[in-house]
Amino acid sequence: MQRRHFLTTAATVATALLPGCDKAPRVLEGGFTGIDMARGHALRDLLKTGNLPAPAVVRRAQVIIAGGGVAGLAAARSLRLAGVQDFALLELEDTPGGNSRGTVVGGLPCPQGAHYLPVPGDNAREVQDLLEELGVRRRVAGRWQYDERHLCHSPQERLFFDGEWQEGLLPVHGVPDTTLAQYRHFARAVDAEARAARFAMPALKLWNQKQPLAPAHQALDAITFEQWLAAQGLDDAHLRWYLDYCCRDDYGAGTGRVSAWAGIHYFASRHGFHAPGEAVDEARESVLTWPEGNGWITQRLADPLRAAGQLRTATSVLRITEGRHGVEVDALNHGTGNVERWVAPQCVVALPVLLAARVVQQPPAFLTGAAQRLQWAPWLVANIHITAPLTDRPGAAPAWDNVLYADPTAGGLGYVNAGHQRLDTGANLAGPTVLTYYQALGDVQGGRQQLATQPWQHWADAALAALSVPHPDLRERATRVDITRYGHAMAIPTPGVQEYLSKIGLHRATSKRNSLSKTERLSWIPTPATARLAFAHSDWSGYSVFEEAFTRGHGAGLVVA
Repeated sequence: MQRRHFLTTAATVATALLPGCDKAPRVLEGGFTGIDMARGHALRDLLKTGNLPAPAVVRRAQVIIAGGGVAGLAAARSLRLAGVQDFALLELEDTPGGNSRGTVVGGLPCPQGAHYLPVPGDNAREVQDLLEELGVRRRVAGRWQYDERHLCHSPQERLFFDGEWQEGLLPVHGVPDTTLAQYRHFARAVDAEARAARFAMPALKLWNQKQPLAPAHQALDAITFEQWLAAQGLDDAHLRWYLDYCCRDDYGAGTGRVSAWAGIHYFASRHGFHAPGEAVDEARESVLTWPEGNGWITQRLADPLRAAGQLRTATSVLRITEGRHGVEVDALNHGTGNVERWVAPQCVVALPVLLAARVVQQPPAFLTGAAQRLQWAPWLVANIHITAPLTDRPGAAPAWDNVLYADPTAGGLGYVNAGHQRLDTGANLAGPTVLTYYQALGDVQGGRQQLATQPWQHWADAALAALSVPHPDLRERATRVDITRYGHAMAIPTPGVQEYLSKIGLHRATSKRNSLSKTERLSWIPTPATARLAFAHSDWSGYSVFEEAFTRGHGAGLVVA
């Protein structure tokens, strides 16, 4: 699922020769792939001029979906389930999927973004229904069961800490008793906050209340997670590292920037926090994953749209104009070079808030307000193809998710092994695989600028250097590194964001609600909307996870159906 035209070259990355080895350094292939930043920047510059080309052709549909990330794909599925087939989905990139794209490197599938989905709870019924449709979950003897082929195989995760690997990501080996005491203290504090006001995933399921955000949540949303931790007396370095890692992993920035609401929500909305030695509900902590990550899901959402001719990729939305009798969407078709005008009674705006605020003409106040308040984290994904398993340091066995304590690379989050879910045995397990290394650059000064200007070799060498610490023969085994850049990967849930967005959730298109069936009404979701535009993107939840994006897209589809 790579872009049609790679921006790739073959080049030599400076590598250190192994001791006693006098052969020439390996020529490492690679390049930028997945996201066409030049196309995105050209669109930005064109929008700034205000001189947009006139449309060369006019097309019509019942609904237009602007944006082909998870929310846009979910809206398309929602329309299809409601019996609406006359729609078009317009996507900037050559493949849909947003932050949940997958790709192939060296013939092996691997993620280009999000790589797992926690087993959804009952608050995420829309996601549960999708997984049932895809055959991932089914009812057996009256109980729901997940196909074990899709559940992450053991061992699931490990941490490179103090020169060796340990099971799990919470530092435990050799830490003092004071550290363990703080782990228990934090577990009790999370439980207390969860009892004070319920947390849910997706969070928008809480916004149906008369008061959008509970008072306890408002207090947490008003301060940073770091401030809350300090007030709790939680200052242990190992605990602080772990919590900062968790925030960067889900939100793109650390405890000093995300709100206390977001920091607590990370645990309280899913499986809680368990100190070492405490009982763990393994079913609640299970995750679904595939070699290509969540690209496995988005590919299956996109396939019927391709087959029906409803998916238009390489198409940049330039202008969305809402009128009394319909919506006009002007879009640049990068294949033909022409601007096409799409006319429809309704439109789902499944674009990032930053882009939506630029292309929607006379935007509603809640859209411009959200664009002014939100901040976005840049993100980088490095897919490293290796020829054979790597030499490992002592400790826990190789796992699916492998994290380095105090990763030397700024924003480094470790790597997942695309071969971990293989069902074959023997020699195949000893063959090539892809390690997908992640960097969250939300706290890196000038991170977005660096993404735009540094060559791919810069990012490849940084990833190889970090992972060579636990794997000294990585450079010898690596053959290719493909770099995917996300300039505005995810909204960061900074203080005040939830308070503002939860109030937007009350601006919903109620005129459609009474026409829905009973089943549809039960799953109806508050959606930022005007008379003819329904907005759907994870940005409207203030942070980027699959459950939020999918549920919002599903709800927007119901509003315009």
